[in-house]
Amino acid sequence: MTLTPAHHPACPLCPPASAVPPSPGLLHRAGCEFGLTALLLLAVVSGVRWLFAPDGYGGGGTAFALLGAGVGALLTALMLSVPGRRSGGHLNPAVTLALWRLGAFPGRDVVPYAVAQLSGSVVGTWLAELVWGPVVSRPPVSHAVVRPGPGWGDGAVLAAEAGVLAGSALMLAGLLARPVGRRLLPYAVGMVTALVIAVLGPLSGGSAGPARQFGPALLSGELGLLWVYGGGPVLGAVAGAGLGAALRTGIGAGLRTRICAALRTRVGAALRTGAGAGPGGPVRPRKP
Repeated sequence: MTLTPAHHPACPLCPPASAVPPSPGLLHRAGCEFGLTALLLLAVVSGVRWLFAPDGYGGGGTAFALLGAGVGALLTALMLSVPGRRSGGHLNPAVTLALWRLGAFPGRDVVPYAVAQLSGSVVGTWLAELVWGPVVSRPPVSHAVVRPGPGWGDGAVLAAEAGVLAGSALMLAGLLARPVGRRLLPYAVGMVTALVIAVLGPLSGGSAGPARQFGPALLSGELGLLWVYGGGPVLGAVAGAGLGAALRTGIGAGLRTRICAALRTRVGAALRTGAGAGPGGPVRPRKP
């Protein structure tokens, strides 16, 4: 994502357009999103199969931490891959929506990207069942569908999912504002994903994206919480990106104006104070 040889609106981390060849077309970029999301879900379901099934690691808090570390590292690698650099490596409809709200992605491409990501989620989940067999469809794996922990109602899960994406959108806004932040973005996204799965996995479920839940919910038939794990990240992405854009263009601009005005006042006062200064400093009157 940070080393892409092509310039296109899907990836705000690209070099200037004058230094790169023309952008891949929308169909090509959406195809990359489909394939990358399918690979991600194949890995996620495979990880859940071996970390939570009785004949695997057996589950527990450590299993969530291991899953988070693996998924975070894989997500960073996919974003930095050639297809990831071509498409922007979103792999999450909520991230695509946040980038659009931040002005870093064209609105006309949001729906094709989301369709590609959700379709990739279904195919990746199906491939995992094809590879590992019936164990993927049986509890506790159940196609790696995300479920909340005990005591977590729909409202709490919705708030947690929205909060994660709101914070992620603010992080995107901050990192995209500086060249060094853009280079660090894939690693930051991977680290945040790892922490979300490790910390929130046993609690709210730690989905943090509609594509993460869509395929598993569809193939397992557990559609009851799909609106929570789909709607929460979307709401959080819109709110966080809106706040990030406001801080950058509104409040941030006002703050810069006030700082510049204060600096001009101080510099003007300093110049007036030292107006009569010579090479040795201000001229002081002699004592009689």
